[in-house]
Amino acid sequence: MTCDIMELFAKRHSFYEINNHLPVQSLEVVALIKDALKLYPSPFNSQSARIVLLSGKQHLAFWELTKQELFKSAPKEKYDGINTRISSFAKGFGTLLYFIETDIVQKQEQQMPLYATNFKNWAYQCNAILQFMIWSALANKEIGASLQHYNPLIDETVKTTYNLPKSWELVAQMPFGGIATTPPPHSVSDIEEKLLILE
Repeated sequence: MTCDIMELFAKRHSFYEINNHLPVQSLEVVALIKDALKLYPSPFNSQSARIVLLSGKQHLAFWELTKQELFKSAPKEKYDGINTRISSFAKGFGTLLYFIETDIVQKQEQQMPLYATNFKNWAYQCNAILQFMIWSALANKEIGASLQHYNPLIDETVKTTYNLPKSWELVAQMPFGGIATTPPPHSVSDIEEKLLILE
């Protein structure tokens, strides 16, 4: 049986209403993450992406940490909104933290100075591809997820809390879990305005 890749991509949405009941065993999630880390493209096979998978108490503690860091910077009238949004992520099963190993990027800059200005941007691009691969793979397992960016506000606290290398740069957070509510399809603007075909 063949799989239509576009049908798979169409299943991927930003699921904000999630719960902690996965429709598959958690080991299946670990397996698909490992597969994605083997398969994602990277410049000169640099493989600079890193992932931290949080579940259980660590998942809950991460979102409490994030909320407290946001409270330090946000005005008090924003606290209720922050609490509501962060609580929705904490209701999920787990969270993926995506990082770039900047030591690898810096070595590439030194070894190939002709492309030095490109390597950091390429690292972000290949990390984004990895995020999309995992997001789509989770959707294929009927697991809801969304992509969040609370960095750089939480960067140093995350590194300290989880004893991570200083060279790891946090680029995104992906809470995931069982799908509590399916969002409506998003609107799409005129495709003809976004595609130029030259022959």
